[in-house]
Amino acid sequence: MNNTHVKIYDTTLRDGTQGEGISFSVTDKLLIAQRLDEFGVDYIEGGFPGSNPRDITFFNEAKELKLKHAKLAAFGSTRRANIKAEDDLQLKTLLDSGMPVMTLVGKTWDLHVTEILRTNLDENLAMIEDSVRYLVAQGREVIYDAEHFFDGYRADPDYAFKTLAAAQRGGASNLTLCDTNGGSLVDDFKDIVAKAVAEFGSENVGVHCHNDAGLGVALTLAGVAAGGSLVQGTANGYGERTGNANLITILPSLFLKMGRTANCARNLGELRELSLYFDELANLRPDTKAPYVGSSAFAHKGGLHANAAQKVKSSYEHIDPADVGNHTRVLVSDMAGRSSVAMKARELGLEIDEKGDDIKALIERLKDLEFQGYEFEAADASLKMLIADQLGRRTKFFEAENYRVMVERHGKEVFAEATVKVKVNDRSYHTVAECTGPVGALDKALRLALEDAYPELKDMALRDYKVRILQRHGDGANSRTRVLIESGADKEIWGTVGVDDNIIEASWEALLDAVNYRLLQLSS
Repeated sequence: MNNTHVKIYDTTLRDGTQGEGISFSVTDKLLIAQRLDEFGVDYIEGGFPGSNPRDITFFNEAKELKLKHAKLAAFGSTRRANIKAEDDLQLKTLLDSGMPVMTLVGKTWDLHVTEILRTNLDENLAMIEDSVRYLVAQGREVIYDAEHFFDGYRADPDYAFKTLAAAQRGGASNLTLCDTNGGSLVDDFKDIVAKAVAEFGSENVGVHCHNDAGLGVALTLAGVAAGGSLVQGTANGYGERTGNANLITILPSLFLKMGRTANCARNLGELRELSLYFDELANLRPDTKAPYVGSSAFAHKGGLHANAAQKVKSSYEHIDPADVGNHTRVLVSDMAGRSSVAMKARELGLEIDEKGDDIKALIERLKDLEFQGYEFEAADASLKMLIADQLGRRTKFFEAENYRVMVERHGKEVFAEATVKVKVNDRSYHTVAECTGPVGALDKALRLALEDAYPELKDMALRDYKVRILQRHGDGANSRTRVLIESGADKEIWGTVGVDDNIIEASWEALLDAVNYRLLQLSS
């Protein structure tokens, strides 16, 4: 392996699932393993064999996966004190998993040896060496995770290195230095990794970092700069407490900024899609401000920034967004100038003369709407409708004549009923729908009214709903309300906005924009 090549070890399915609110089914875990293999990671850590029914089932089914590149790893700890490795039930369970790689965690910090394991320092060294040697003798590759390595090194550097030497004598393919408490600072961390690399060789040292001090990514990159050649982390930084080092941020920094290579580097353009895939399976909303892959990562709001990025993209973008599967976005607000509005229009598929009267009128209308409480940064679909309307290019697919919403409570049961009347090509449609809430009922009734003329709307669904009270002093419950609605169909998601003193009317406005946008997209 050359000195620029690193191996990528994903521990999302084990360490990542220890994060609050993170849970994957067996099917999810199998799908994730296949997706990570397709992306090109080198190791996929699947969990603790035998620790729970889910992981037991996963490892049983994972034996049938036809992975093209990645190696599946089972995670466990060194043998118990004062017994033979071949008699240790946990090591037997690791072997029974059938995985080609065993990742063993062992104690590095003398405090843990004497106070947690309640054994002596020499026995701990024997536990490490015996366990690794036993698994290697069974034909397994062993990666050794040196738990609390940096705390252990600071307490007793000689003993910390003895634990690594024990694992290396046993035949470990990699000695991964774990910042288990996540409290290291970059300079100290880098210095310690460099000493380990000098002692054990760059090709034998890896790093595993946590984000407790907000430095998980920085520490990992520093570890590679110091000579580490294996990187452990999780997708989107999932993990216990504040999370693990985020591979989604680490990878482009390694490949695009540090000149490192890895098997998955060729697929870096799929990075944003991979990040969203994990969030979808974890049932989490994607972080819009995530470095590299977030929807705001290359978003420009100020007119000067947008204009400069239009002329020379690198003037306000540190990489080409396409390198990680992302793209430039222009945010239109009351700060917008002609350049940013024209760029945004083009982004939405509409051409507008940057020097013409149309754009001047559009900017004035935008400023007035934002003064009223509208906000279009998360509502591109409404913005497209507005621009098309201003340019006289908006297709009238239907006319919304009226609606009525009722909410009733019978005992503990609450339900809403909405009646909607629309006209399509001079034909009126009058429908009724029920739902738990008034907005859901309106949404169903509106699409039901239009489905005869536009059956393609059957695949559309309301995905998310947010309300913001734009409180004016003393208005209280009569304050103006802004509603943001997220709608979707297939893999496409779009946002719309409505503003009114009445929350139902604001919701209705956003729903109308959502349906009109969908019909416009389908007709173009």
